[in-house]
Amino acid sequence: MLKIKQAALAASAVKKEQYPPTGLAQVVLIGRSNAGKSSLINTLVNRKSLARTSSAPGKTRLLNFYRVDGSLDDLPFSCYLVDLPGYGYAKVSRSERMAWLKMIDGLLQSEAPRRCWQLVDIRHQPSVQDIAMHETLRQNGMQPLVIANKADKISRGARAAAVQQIAATLQIPRQQIVVFSAVSREGRDILLQQMAEFLQQQAKEALQQTLPQAANAENPD
Repeated sequence: MLKIKQAALAASAVKKEQYPPTGLAQVVLIGRSNAGKSSLINTLVNRKSLARTSSAPGKTRLLNFYRVDGSLDDLPFSCYLVDLPGYGYAKVSRSERMAWLKMIDGLLQSEAPRRCWQLVDIRHQPSVQDIAMHETLRQNGMQPLVIANKADKISRGARAAAVQQIAATLQIPRQQIVVFSAVSREGRDILLQQMAEFLQQQAKEALQQTLPQAANAENPD
């Protein structure tokens, strides 16, 4: 079971040289400027204002790295939640959008184990920008988990059709979509389980890499 004990802003960056120095695993949150990434982070780590929300979408223009420490199956873990600048906000200039895409590309090309979570609004069909970003992530070798956010703003009876529309538009299975609400906290446990499975996988891969090195050290030629 995954338990989060502490979370704090570790760094705000615009380029690789400003990233936190450790190679911890990353869960990267990406979405439109009003997708609710900050609210999701606060809900996930049980903090009211760790990630600051804004009434002016598009205001966040940095990569924000939040270090999360806790335990997983009674063993300590540390990872980063990375809040990427939002995309697709109309009042942002084209040059700023290009700068943001360059930041995002720099992060995705950096060496660190990561999973990407893409937030979309459950009330609306994914936008052209949502579709383009989803394709960009897939072309970079990632299969993002899609989070259908703001579920509290839609009736339960309308959810099935809304989620099916998201799945069809992004051409993904329904199983790759998690319904979430920061207000009701619905979906939080599922996302924590997704984090746990990712961290367990990383621990297993790290162990597999360590064993051959240890064997070679014990039996040098």
